[in-house]
Amino acid sequence: MKVLVTGANGQLGRCIKDAASNFPELDFLFVSREELDIENEIAISELFLKTQFDYCINTAAYTNVEKAESEQEKAFQINAEAVKKLASFCKQYSTTLIQISTDYVFDGKKTTPYTEEDATNPINVYGASKLKGEQFVQEVCNNYFIIRTSWLYSQYGHNFYNSILRFAEEGRDLKITTEQTGTPTNANDLAQVILQIIKSKSNKYGIYNVSNTGEATWYDFAREILTSTNQINTTSLVKTDYYLTFAARPRYSVLDTNKCKNTFKNEIINWNTSLLLLLK
Repeated sequence: MKVLVTGANGQLGRCIKDAASNFPELDFLFVSREELDIENEIAISELFLKTQFDYCINTAAYTNVEKAESEQEKAFQINAEAVKKLASFCKQYSTTLIQISTDYVFDGKKTTPYTEEDATNPINVYGASKLKGEQFVQEVCNNYFIIRTSWLYSQYGHNFYNSILRFAEEGRDLKITTEQTGTPTNANDLAQVILQIIKSKSNKYGIYNVSNTGEATWYDFAREILTSTNQINTTSLVKTDYYLTFAARPRYSVLDTNKCKNTFKNEIINWNTSLLLLLK
């Protein structure tokens, strides 16, 4: 099976590349934004004309939650309009599209984990742009998997995990919020689940929540990173119940992953355990 992976230089794209060797039955083409800009309809057309893909994993996205508030047009262009273009080519060439989405499609007013059937109501531009991308995929494609994930981190790129490690090395004082609760998700685990779905050749299309299990605040996550790397005493870590951000964030965005687990028989480990494995 031929698999196209867009946004290959991003953290999820790189984690999929690392996981690819465990799936010898899959033939991958990894393309960076420089190699394939998903906003460029002509470039997409040329690539699909050249190669018949069975699957397209779209990891290309506008992911800066804060800047999206002042760059709304750009966020929607990449996360929605470009996704619509990609989806139309996937439909034309009978390619199953795997679109990566986010817990930020929810408003955070629940106090129990969100299921795939819960009503969406994003409270920031980033979440709204990703939801519009979801809607375009559903309107355009017959064969698709929309994967909602949360608080993604890995050894690659700019993310909370790498920032905390860097700040600790610099000896910075850290004031971390306790007002948001979610699930830190290791992008390496997400990559494995996505490739297992492809390997299964399942036609049980639709929306699936995929994250590690358990829940934490950003403070909990930071403390676990510092404790696990024996740096908890090398920096000042302080809780705050208020942290000023330009973009509104859902107070609670834990995802219920039972649908994915029951459908594909995937067991995703607890976020604490996954963090320790990454640090080894």
